[in-house]
Amino acid sequence: MKTDIVDTPTPIDHLKAISSWVSSVQDLDKLLHLIIESATNVVRAEAASLLLMDTKTNTLYFKVATGTKGKEVKEFRVKLGEGIAGHVAQTGQALLIADAQQDSRWMRTISDRIDFETRSMACVPLKINDRTIGVVQVINKQDDSRFSQADMDVLEEFSNLAALAIGSARSLEQVRQENQDLKKKLGEKHQIIGKSLILDKVLKDAQKLSRTKTTALIQGESGTGKELVARLIHRESPRRDKPLVVLNCAALPEPLLESELFGHEKGAFTGATSRKIGKFEAAHEGSLFLDEIGEMAPGIQAKLLRVLQEGVFYRVGGNTPITVDVRVLSATNKDLKKEVEEGNFREDLFYRLNVVQLDTPPLRERLEDVPFLVNHFLEVFKKETGLLNLTVSQDAMDKMTHYEWPGNIRELRNAIERAVVMGDGKTILPEDLPISASLPKFAGLRVGLTLDEALNEFKKEFILLNLQHTGGNRSKAAKIMDIQRTYLSRLITRYGMRDLA
Repeated sequence: MKTDIVDTPTPIDHLKAISSWVSSVQDLDKLLHLIIESATNVVRAEAASLLLMDTKTNTLYFKVATGTKGKEVKEFRVKLGEGIAGHVAQTGQALLIADAQQDSRWMRTISDRIDFETRSMACVPLKINDRTIGVVQVINKQDDSRFSQADMDVLEEFSNLAALAIGSARSLEQVRQENQDLKKKLGEKHQIIGKSLILDKVLKDAQKLSRTKTTALIQGESGTGKELVARLIHRESPRRDKPLVVLNCAALPEPLLESELFGHEKGAFTGATSRKIGKFEAAHEGSLFLDEIGEMAPGIQAKLLRVLQEGVFYRVGGNTPITVDVRVLSATNKDLKKEVEEGNFREDLFYRLNVVQLDTPPLRERLEDVPFLVNHFLEVFKKETGLLNLTVSQDAMDKMTHYEWPGNIRELRNAIERAVVMGDGKTILPEDLPISASLPKFAGLRVGLTLDEALNEFKKEFILLNLQHTGGNRSKAAKIMDIQRTYLSRLITRYGMRDLA
């Protein structure tokens, strides 16, 4: 006679099955219910429950409850120190109760209200890092016997699994929350402030662009927020969960820039003691923002073009092709079309980068945004300095809204920071601001001048204006005017302005 042998799952089988799920918690409630259901079956109990501590009220609530009265029992709470569960939660010590009705610690209130006869119990603490966060308990053996120490040992293993699941879930939640907080903080740091029509158009164009994979060139004067626009495009794009990698092309000489972009192999050059991952690899499936692209050397321009065309490159000193999927955004304060005409920038790369062009407006073209920017920067510096009651006087605000900000938003931010630091800590006054009342309009135009004479008069006024603004600092004035310092010095000499600088 043939007999079918059915393998009954052992406690170890149950534990192994559940353990494989715990490290990657997706649905904590479902997992905890599975753990308690399995514990109920393994020790052959009529009912089981998992109670968690509510630290605000010092009570235990039923997170999971099995058995015929499971739904009803979840309506109740147990005070810390009250009943068997409350006692275990308070002391952190397990209890094996042979006859609950004869134990002075047993609280019969819940059993009476749900019409459930409690005979024997086993209750163990639920701990994370030696801190009790709840309890796991089983009630009544199905065969009417009493729970044994072996049952208690099994229950403790299930309790440890439940604690591990809860700990993993809380860690994941903490990481998620930290990521959300970081994204919020970064979003606040990189938000674009203003309500002007010209800015609104740029933002709308950026949002349209964000939905595509198209490369984009962001042009604008220094300090107009080109990187902020690039961050907005990335943040609104399908690549938002992947990295945005930023590289300033003007900050590095050609050999180092190549290594930063494409990485290098160990021994590729002196000092290359290990392999280095470049910005393109780091930005895989995300976005790469190349600031000051107009400063890129011709040799690197050719290699960048190849990557944009083929999506493949080699690390410096390497011979293994590396394929990446990167959306490239670039920015410059130069007129790249003019740079192409003068032979300083590759025409084919220009057209590859400039599929869509966005122009960030200078602050003088959106002066109506100045009050919004002032209030934003003021809040930032108030938090940094603790001067929470600091305000801006109307005269100071008027002065700022009538100034043309040659250094754009960066200059405005610096002006507010200086005013916060150097002011009286109560109110920012006009004299606290390192700016003139307003940029004077050119008054040199008059009938009778030739075109050359009018241009020379304008140049003299313009140079004088910038030298006054920078306190006579030729380097700063040249930077604002976007000319070489040596050229500025020649102009000063030509117009007899040596004594003014």
